[in-house]
Amino acid sequence: MATQLSRKRVVETPVIPDRLYFKIGDVARICDVETYVLRFWETQFPQLKPNKSGTGQRLYRRRDVELALEIKRLVHAEGYTLSGARQALEQGHRQRGPQSGTRQPAGDATQRLDTAAAAVGRARAELREIAGLLASPVPHLPRRRSRLTALPSASDSLFPS
Repeated sequence: MATQLSRKRVVETPVIPDRLYFKIGDVARICDVETYVLRFWETQFPQLKPNKSGTGQRLYRRRDVELALEIKRLVHAEGYTLSGARQALEQGHRQRGPQSGTRQPAGDATQRLDTAAAAVGRARAELREIAGLLASPVPHLPRRRSRLTALPSASDSLFPS
């Protein structure tokens, strides 16, 4: 029985809906914890700071939801204490780097970023060209030719003799 308890549980990460803001009840459902647990975590983890609406309702962003899921994983699945989880999150933040907040891309990711940057540069150049064309005065279009054409005549009379 001791070997069964020492096995690590496989924890599935829940799907986070594609929204800008989440209410505390939504986050509680996603993380499978009670709302008071999320409020308590806000006091224990300085990184977890949801915005508040004008009525005082907590509005979590996607990164806040991901952080709450990470806290839950550390505390519930990995067995960290709250202070240990706080330290683990701080160390993870330091490893990523304070200047960018994300890990440096390697190899293929760098190449994809360069390719994307080049495409954005070309699109900007094209947009500048279009803006220049739109800003220039409209050239005079050639007049339409009339459908009736004047017949050249040797004499000015209507009826030739």
